[in-house]
Amino acid sequence: MSEGLNEARQTPVKAPPKRSRHRAARLKILLDAGPAVHQSAGLARYTESLASALWQHCRDSIDLKLFYNSHSGHQLPSSLAPIPTRAFSLGQYPWRLGVLACQLLRAPVVDRRLGAADIYHATEHLLPWTARPSVMTVHDLIFERYPQHHTLANRTFLRVAMPLFVRRAGAIIAVSRHTKRDLLELYRTTPHKVHVVEEGIEARFRPVEREEVRLAMETHSIRKPYLLMVGTLEPRKNHALAFEALAQLKAAGWPHSLVVVGRSGWLFDSVRSNVERLQLETDVIFTGRVPDADLPALYSGADCLLMPSLYEGFGIPVLEAMACGTPVVCSKVSSLPEVGGPAARYIESLTGEGLADAVLDVLQNPQLAEQMRTEGLNRAARFSWRDAARQTVEVYNAVAGVHL
Repeated sequence: MSEGLNEARQTPVKAPPKRSRHRAARLKILLDAGPAVHQSAGLARYTESLASALWQHCRDSIDLKLFYNSHSGHQLPSSLAPIPTRAFSLGQYPWRLGVLACQLLRAPVVDRRLGAADIYHATEHLLPWTARPSVMTVHDLIFERYPQHHTLANRTFLRVAMPLFVRRAGAIIAVSRHTKRDLLELYRTTPHKVHVVEEGIEARFRPVEREEVRLAMETHSIRKPYLLMVGTLEPRKNHALAFEALAQLKAAGWPHSLVVVGRSGWLFDSVRSNVERLQLETDVIFTGRVPDADLPALYSGADCLLMPSLYEGFGIPVLEAMACGTPVVCSKVSSLPEVGGPAARYIESLTGEGLADAVLDVLQNPQLAEQMRTEGLNRAARFSWRDAARQTVEVYNAVAGVHL
């Protein structure tokens, strides 16, 4: 996006003279593809989409290679298969603890296994010690802002590791201005080394035909008009608020179901118990993680996407829904206003009643819903993985001291 690009241009990373090189030599980039292998939702989408865009659009300026720790037995997504890749198996916890240990000791234990490259890019919050320049993408600092929504083990690890990773990274990519503000406030990060590079939207997210919507609804046992939530099932997504709003809509006579798409995360059992308490067992449909190919149809068929999150580093479902022509109702917190802009409807008060009122505005006003669809399509069109890839290359050039 232009804001991230302008910011990257205005705040170049200062690099040691010995790292200087000329534009003619392509930078060798080693990018951690682990999130695309082992995870789902936001981190996986970011890593796969960025790596694919770098490969498709930036091979004139970088020589891209991937690596990942193959501890889970999962495979690299097929979209990344053409990219040269190095994999090794170290186990999930030995890998995470080994990365932290090598940073604490300033020891190149992990670095020796990664192979030759000019720059290492950590696509999640896991940066090994390396003698080469490094770039780390920071998606959010939820564990700092809402520690109660992380497990104790993960919170403890990140509170020790993240300040160290942030300090040691040669440059940091923040996926939103809000994440950059958090980095500056919480870690006193040097402003010039944090670059805002917003995420993009994949071309497959677009309005689909009614028959495709019907088949997706049939596949996932959706038999009524529905509202939609997409994302990992964890407390900060605020499903509890959505259940309360749905109960109010049902009491007012609306026929809608709430379709909840996403894999189970941590600390969600107590949230899920609200479905039974509110007597919504037949009205809330948990699909689990669905195939990526089903998502455009599920978005397109929804009367509204709900995203009443307490905190988002970026909020990719907002863009995906807009790209499919679906009205979006979301909370006005963290990065969500950056992503949704004027095309989204924001919850005035973060209560079940506040969310229900915002949804009713959309359901009761066809003209408003149509306006939101049009504005959402225009808004989503502003976000491009090609732009994100090119801005990321600018960060690589800056941290390596390339003469442009």
